[in-house]
Amino acid sequence: MNERMDDTYFMQVAIEEARLALEEDEVPVGAVLVKDNKIIARSHNSCEQLNDPTAHAEILAIREASRMLNNHRLIDTTLYVTLEPCPMCAGAIVWARIKELVYGALDPKSGACRSITNLVQHPALNHRVEIREGIFTRECARMLSGFFREKRSRQGG
Repeated sequence: MNERMDDTYFMQVAIEEARLALEEDEVPVGAVLVKDNKIIARSHNSCEQLNDPTAHAEILAIREASRMLNNHRLIDTTLYVTLEPCPMCAGAIVWARIKELVYGALDPKSGACRSITNLVQHPALNHRVEIREGIFTRECARMLSGFFREKRSRQGG
C-alpha cells in the first residue's frame, strides 16, 4: 500500500469507530492507532457511557495501544482520528511520542493542532508530531454537525 492508500483505509476505520459512537449517542469521534501498517488500537468517544470526561477516542486508543505494546511510548506510530484533537488529547499524543497524526475535520472551538493552538508541534515541548489533515474532512464534519443538529432538535432548540 502506498501512503495515500494507507491514510484512506485507516481513516475509514476511524470513521467506522465514529459511527459506533453515534449509535451509542456519543459525540461521533473515532480513532485508530497504527504501527508498521497494522492497527494496534481503535476506539471511539465513550464519555457518556463511562461517565468519564477523559474517555475521548484518542485517549482510549492510546491506553489500549500502550497496554498492547507494554510501553507508554508509542514511538513510530500513526494516530488517525476523525476530528482535530482537543488540548487534553493533543497533550497525550505528545507525551506518548506518537510520530504522526492524521485527522479529518477541524475543530474550530477546541482543536489543539491547528484551530485554536498547535500543541503537538509546540516549540517548547520536547516532541513534535507530524500532521496530515483533510482526510475525509467533509464526511467527518457532516457526521459531527448532524449529531449536534439532532441533539439540538431533541432539546427543542
